[in-house]
Amino acid sequence: MLPASLLVIERGWLSSNSILFLEGEGAALIDSGYVTHAAQTVALVDHALAGRRLCRLLNTHSHSDHIGGNAALTAAFGCRVIVPQGIDAMIAEWDEEALLLSPLGQSAARFHHHATIAAGDEVELGGLCWRALAVPGHDMDALAFHNPERRLLISGDALWRNGFGVIFSELLRHPEGAGGLRAARETLDELARLAIDVVIPGHGAPFVEVGDAFERAYQRLAVFEADVELLARHALKVMLAFALLERRQLARAELPAFLARLTFCQSVNARYLQHSDETLAHWLVRDLVRAGTVREVDGMLLAV
Repeated sequence: MLPASLLVIERGWLSSNSILFLEGEGAALIDSGYVTHAAQTVALVDHALAGRRLCRLLNTHSHSDHIGGNAALTAAFGCRVIVPQGIDAMIAEWDEEALLLSPLGQSAARFHHHATIAAGDEVELGGLCWRALAVPGHDMDALAFHNPERRLLISGDALWRNGFGVIFSELLRHPEGAGGLRAARETLDELARLAIDVVIPGHGAPFVEVGDAFERAYQRLAVFEADVELLARHALKVMLAFALLERRQLARAELPAFLARLTFCQSVNARYLQHSDETLAHWLVRDLVRAGTVREVDGMLLAV
């Protein structure tokens, strides 16, 4: 059900999907994966281009798994980079705190952007007109792209087949100023009103079970709204799982010190859990092992 001018390069963790739009002798791309996969991203895009020139690279939001290949792609293809209007200052200044790089223990190669795109703007990609939509929640400055003609939605991390990206924005704010969960609900409400037959998410395969995906997302959101501590625990588990996928292994004895170095972890723990670093490490390992995400072998934590 996807147009011939659109190719989804589906990735596994750690990288986001990339969406390639074929435009005659040129092409455009949305999102670029994680920095440790940058060489693979360049190779995949180069193969998909089949001799075309990559002219534009757009990002749905600023998280590391969506911008990590930007620098490598611009070096390889000389493409222009277009970012959501709300993140242009933090990109220009390369504010690793605001970009959630240092707080989560993640990496990205610095890049320079050439232009911005804002909610309400229209952009032609692959011969189709797409409208940029504000989808705050997972990231308060994130954008999605909707094509009403073909009833297509490029959702980034605002809507997946089985949920959505971690609502970091709720946990980053002072409790009196929290608004990530409310914004995520408003985003789902806005997206649910659109004409959509196919969703191309930031992670996972494109899907047509749109109504079911919204139902699952609302159910998941309601759980977090009812108990924000569950969201805090979920976010910390996702953070550690991501770190282990990047590093492949970490000594169990080193985990408390590793967690102590991450400001996001320390802030969330202090606000919602009040565990010691050792207790925090214990339940994180216990829950991730139970979930089958991590194995503990001879004192080493291994990503599954």
